[in-house]
Amino acid sequence: MESERDDGRSPSQLRPLSCARNVLHRAHGSASWSQGDTKVLAAVYGPKAGTKKNENPEKACIEVIWKPKTGQIGKQEKEFEMILKRTLQSICILTLNPNTTTSIIVQVVNDDGALLVCAINAACAALIDAGIPLKHLAVAICCCLAEGGYVILDPTKLEEQKMRGFAYLVFPNSVVSVLPKGSSHVEGEPMEHGIITSVTHGVMSVEEYLKCLERGRAASTKLSDLLRRSLQSQLPA
Repeated sequence: MESERDDGRSPSQLRPLSCARNVLHRAHGSASWSQGDTKVLAAVYGPKAGTKKNENPEKACIEVIWKPKTGQIGKQEKEFEMILKRTLQSICILTLNPNTTTSIIVQVVNDDGALLVCAINAACAALIDAGIPLKHLAVAICCCLAEGGYVILDPTKLEEQKMRGFAYLVFPNSVVSVLPKGSSHVEGEPMEHGIITSVTHGVMSVEEYLKCLERGRAASTKLSDLLRRSLQSQLPA
């Protein structure tokens, strides 16, 4: 049975959101993203000539560097780097600047839950700020499965420790861009069911995962609206 959370939110309620762009003056693009007390800074440098070893020189290379709040990078941070890199590769138009490298540095300011999705949202906003060509915008959300079988969104650090399953979901801001031209359905599914990244941890059934997907997709609208407002507020009059 779903119940009110320790901080008074309903299971589907997000924490207060905040996004700011052009927060670092030496970077080509930058952004900060906060969800409650979780805050991440992202800085973009490039594109610079040349690609990293083992990368395709006929396409642009995306490099992600994760910087924890304190200490050295560990196994979890390396996993976050990989997920973030693959997500950003999916939304960037890599054929426009071949044989170049764009570096995205993610700095954790504070972690009070849903850290990876905050980093993805910050990185996407920073790419926009840097003018990197994108297929579409993207928004990320964390869905958790409680022991009682119900789904909660945007968990705090304390709530994360009590959950038995997690789903980190990234949705396109414009679902049309991830489908073939002229198509409104893919294998019978309507186009609003598009998804960019889906990573799960812990234990959950297919039915529970689909419930996370449904709740996450519904909540992604609020994140999309914040990203759009951030863009509009910095456009020239």
